[in-house]
Amino acid sequence: MVTQLEDIYHTYFKDVFLYAYSLSGDKHISEDITSETFMKALTSLHSFRGDSDIRVWLCQIAKNSYYSYLRKKKSFVDFDSVPESTSGDNVEHEIANSEASMKVHETIQNLKEPYKKVFTLRVFGERSFKQIGQLFAKSDNWACVTYHRAREKIKARLEDDR
Repeated sequence: MVTQLEDIYHTYFKDVFLYAYSLSGDKHISEDITSETFMKALTSLHSFRGDSDIRVWLCQIAKNSYYSYLRKKKSFVDFDSVPESTSGDNVEHEIANSEASMKVHETIQNLKEPYKKVFTLRVFGERSFKQIGQLFAKSDNWACVTYHRAREKIKARLEDDR
């Protein structure tokens, strides 16, 4: 079992770290979240049913760990009222399966504010435009426009790199 977890750790560490970094934008927080993710995976590896790719499972643990961190820091008001995403998009799955994930993460991190924060909150934080607008003391329309501009900037930069 320890050897199995070591293999998982060495194979998926970079993916989990990059995912945590895309959520937090902070190297130190990402390192903590990644460590916590693998500790939680160690204690609950027996409960992994294999219904999904193990990267997706690890990213879900990382996401939950990051949200717990935010709750402790009280970075977001009324966090518990955020509904689960009902869209068919599975962000963790897309990131885990994307061979270009490193480039995507770099591109997101190189966006100027408020684009980086708005995009991250919308995609990784699964926040509504209304919630994002409230966080910035702006309208939900402002959040929507800013998100779409960020998305266009990311697409343009990725296309330029091809």
